[in-house]
Amino acid sequence: MSDKRKVIVDGTEFEVDLEMDGTTWNATVEGRTFKIVVPDSGPVLKKKRSPGAKKKKSGTVSANIPGKIVTIEVKEGEVVEEGQVILILEAMKMQNEIQAPISGTVNSIHCEEGQSIEANVPLVVIEPNPSED
Repeated sequence: MSDKRKVIVDGTEFEVDLEMDGTTWNATVEGRTFKIVVPDSGPVLKKKRSPGAKKKKSGTVSANIPGKIVTIEVKEGEVVEEGQVILILEAMKMQNEIQAPISGTVNSIHCEEGQSIEANVPLVVIEPNPSED
């Protein structure tokens, strides 16, 4: 499998096809192929996450842009599902649906309808279901 890369050599940009052949790299530039050997190096392996290693999501919901709360679709103590719309935020004259990042119970709501909010301020906290931990 080859990989196309742009490289700059002495200020000149080239498009290079790179292909790993054991411990040797074959680099093709403008139709010419060069063999590159890097001593004491093996193939570069991309890190893969193990299937069971999911990133733990936070139950704290905030908006990444400032805006105004149009409606709050949930109440404290209500059970929500991941992806469920929990509030609508108006920002830059657009209404944005803010969704629950996890399934759980709404623990607290830190905003009111009509309130102007700043970016990255906690708006709603969702306590994950015990089975989600």
